[in-house]
Amino acid sequence: MKKSVLLLLLLVLFSAEFSRGQISPPNQAGVSMGMLETYIPDVDADKNFWIALGGTLVPVTTAHYPGNAVIVKFPSVLITMRKDTRPGTEGSVVDHVGFTVRNVGESMAKWKAAALKTEPGKNAKQIFLTTPDGLIKIEISENRSLSVPIAFTHIYFAVSESGSGGKATPSEMQDWYVKVLGAKQGKRSNSQADADVAGVTLTFTKFDTPTAPSKGRALDRINFEVKGEEAFCKKLEAGGVKLDRPCVQLPNGNWAGFLTDPGGTNVELNEGLTLM
Repeated sequence: MKKSVLLLLLLVLFSAEFSRGQISPPNQAGVSMGMLETYIPDVDADKNFWIALGGTLVPVTTAHYPGNAVIVKFPSVLITMRKDTRPGTEGSVVDHVGFTVRNVGESMAKWKAAALKTEPGKNAKQIFLTTPDGLIKIEISENRSLSVPIAFTHIYFAVSESGSGGKATPSEMQDWYVKVLGAKQGKRSNSQADADVAGVTLTFTKFDTPTAPSKGRALDRINFEVKGEEAFCKKLEAGGVKLDRPCVQLPNGNWAGFLTDPGGTNVELNEGLTLM
């Protein structure tokens, strides 16, 4: 009888933890992928797009997450949507984001039937989609061993040594994320440099065309969940990392702070916002 009660308790705890946004466990620095913050003209259209892609709508209360946001979750990431009219990811330092599915062909057939915009990639195991407004580009690749139907995998940065986004090289971007977020160095086949944070691979590729900052674009910022953010931010500042806005505790008990990477990406640090 005691074993049955213990098993039931463990199942309840596991279910509760899995439902808390499905954010990956943090890395050694206490950081994991959190949100992609988007601002688009038709929130309902984008919400339906992300759900058709395989996401799940998250009930949001203003007490927990203020700002009239609509949120859809995937394994390892939350997509946050607010209404605004802005330029898209094309021309931004954040060029596109990537997901994996078990079978690209089957997924593409399903998405075409749902009238999603799809484009072929370089091979049969890669396709691209765009949101209904054409503002946000998504890469889809195949992983037959995937344990879920779809999962978030990477963010693709167009790194330019000129332009308003910032003057940086792929290796400088990689070094920054290693220093600031405790990322691990890596390299995908089609990139100059990568940095792996829990729940996402950050891919840095050199662009000859100047790129613009992500702030003020449809995909405005990348949000990372930080365990023990107050101490984390104090450590960053002590190490010479400049914060655009200091990490502060919000009225609802969560923490938030902002900084910009060398390429011009708007980065938000949170503690608590993704746990929903």
